[in-house]
Amino acid sequence: MATKRDEQKKRKEDMQRSAEQRVQTQKLMGKIGLFGVLPILTLVVLYTLFSQGPTYSTVEIAPNDHVRGESTTPVTIVVYADFQCPACATEHQDMTGIWPQLRDRAHLVFRHYPITTSHPHSWTASLYAEAAGKQDRFWEMHDYLFATQSLWSTLPRIEDEFDSYALELNLDLEQLHADMAADATVAKVRNDQRGGNSSGVRSTPAVFINGRMLARPTDARIMEVVAEEFAKLNGDA
Repeated sequence: MATKRDEQKKRKEDMQRSAEQRVQTQKLMGKIGLFGVLPILTLVVLYTLFSQGPTYSTVEIAPNDHVRGESTTPVTIVVYADFQCPACATEHQDMTGIWPQLRDRAHLVFRHYPITTSHPHSWTASLYAEAAGKQDRFWEMHDYLFATQSLWSTLPRIEDEFDSYALELNLDLEQLHADMAADATVAKVRNDQRGGNSSGVRSTPAVFINGRMLARPTDARIMEVVAEEFAKLNGDA
């Protein structure tokens, strides 16, 4: 006949076995969860790595770069800019003013560098410009966005405003919106940023002339360095 002490001992053993089983079950579930999560994490990492397109230096022209002027001219000007950046609008105005004096010696490459922490509409502006490029209107939208920056930069929402610019440029709005959402459009803006980071861009506008970053990209300085590079390449230096 089992004594009270034996019953207590048995109950204690049963409780201990139950506790050990719970621990083993938790370990097993943890392993299952780990093996279930690892493939997902691996896929995410691989997707991120392989979805990043190539980046280009400031002396290269990418197949999807936007180039103003003849790419056969000897001097390459690469500008990393943010459409909502006031200093970029000033640089654009300066470049527009001196461009007739540069176009026989240089070509201009524009690359996106939206700084959304301080310019919340800059990313959307880049997408509009890129999508306009699909309809051969990149430079027209580029110029329009900078020319009207003071009008739209303080708006709470800018889609309707940008749509109105697109209509004035005779763009197909439905196609424009579809192109804005396309992976290739988003990747272009993102990869421009990545390339800028690799080239040392930390603020905008960042102007490079044949790979040289200008500390002060004023119109006078741009013309001076273009002249230097042109002379160097033509053996006049």
